[in-house]
Amino acid sequence: MGLSDYFEKVTGVGILATADSQGRVDVALYARPHVVSEEELVFIMGDRLSHDNVTANPHAAYLFLEQGEPRASQGGGGHRGLRLYLTRTQEETDPEKIEAFRRDNRKGRDHGNQKKFLVHFKVDGTRRLVGD
Repeated sequence: MGLSDYFEKVTGVGILATADSQGRVDVALYARPHVVSEEELVFIMGDRLSHDNVTANPHAAYLFLEQGEPRASQGGGGHRGLRLYLTRTQEETDPEKIEAFRRDNRKGRDHGNQKKFLVHFKVDGTRRLVGD
């Protein structure tokens, strides 16, 4: 299953790991990415620490833990999901483009006054959550 199908069909919890220019690490809960292609993902990011970090250091990792009962036959506690290794390539601040990427259940809602960024990432690698 490709990334687009995977993130359209599978539910779960996402965690984005970033580091600043000094290597100090941060992790944050993040929604599923918007898949542009198998090689490019987009996240809508607020003006917060994760965004500051990928501006200073373009490398990030995204862990997605699938919702549901673990499968004992898979080892590693049976947890399922993906690990994505990413490099920030560009960002945009056009509110119309950002709104166009929002999922239907989030479109048209008031998202506050915080500045938003449409941040593009190249997918450097993918691995299963457990076992690779």
